[in-house]
Amino acid sequence: MDDNKKLLLAGAVALFAVLVYSSVFVVQQWETAIRLRLGEIVASDIQPGLNFKVPLLNQVRKFDARIQTLDSRPERFLTIEKKDVIVDSYVKWRINNAAQFFRSTGGSPERTGQLLSERISTSLRDEFGKRTIKEVVSEDRAELMEALTKRVDTQSAEFGIEVVDVRVKKIDLPPEVSESVYNRMRAERERVARDLRAKGAEAAERIRADADRQRTVIIADAYREAEETRGLGDARAAAIYADAFNEDPDFYAFYRSLNAYRSAFGQPGNTLVLSPNSDFFRFFGQQGGGDTRLAAPASAPAPASPSAPATAADPPLVAPAAPEAATPRPPSDGAPAPVGGGPSGSLSATGD
Repeated sequence: MDDNKKLLLAGAVALFAVLVYSSVFVVQQWETAIRLRLGEIVASDIQPGLNFKVPLLNQVRKFDARIQTLDSRPERFLTIEKKDVIVDSYVKWRINNAAQFFRSTGGSPERTGQLLSERISTSLRDEFGKRTIKEVVSEDRAELMEALTKRVDTQSAEFGIEVVDVRVKKIDLPPEVSESVYNRMRAERERVARDLRAKGAEAAERIRADADRQRTVIIADAYREAEETRGLGDARAAAIYADAFNEDPDFYAFYRSLNAYRSAFGQPGNTLVLSPNSDFFRFFGQQGGGDTRLAAPASAPAPASPSAPATAADPPLVAPAAPEAATPRPPSDGAPAPVGGGPSGSLSATGD
């Protein structure tokens, strides 16, 4: 009898353990659950922790309540410009109503992804059909994704899920139009580059012209200052010379005549035909100052023959050293007249 009681007690304990095990279930922190009774939902959104159910009568379905990612396959859409673009997108979603999620999709994530992809595709087609390519790839892209998120979230509420975010990963052009688009973009960039080069050349010409103008002004100012300085120097030098020569005007006249003689007779072969009474010879035949011009004779001698050549024995141009006037000598046949002679009073002198 004791052995039978022990067996019955062991069986009762085992049955109780099985009943307790069948009546308890645990919901993890990242999960949500519903409790069914003969296929009917009797409790939903069961909180995480230890929960109980009626064995064999209740069933429990658990779902992942974390944010999940649905990566859609790239699709082709038309913009408002009737141009094709290939859009690659993804969506972030999570379950917010477990009972509705179970009724709509049967609790299948695959079915949920299929239904959600259809809503996203429709929303993308509608939004891209309102915008140009430039708008969807530039400043309106953030606005586009915000509008997509709100629209898909509203449409997905019937599935018991919440759409957290919709993002466009990449927007590509179809291969058949990519080359033409790239060529057009390249032409636009080249046009902008030409405009920039033209503006740069214009600025360079303007800077160069301004530099040339400044250079001309600087050179003109420098030349003017140099001429003014040179003029002041010449005036100062002339004043100094004038002050120096005004102390002895006769010496200054003599000094100037010597410079004139040096310039006139300094080179061989120079020939001058001048009057003996010219101021040029006023210091010839002078002793002790006074009138320096040679006195003309009282009577004119016979003219010289034009065919007779001049000889080296002709008298020099310098007058005698005696203070009295020189007595004219009768010219030889064919010889030129000496200083002060001749009917015309002319003088032929050479610088040899």
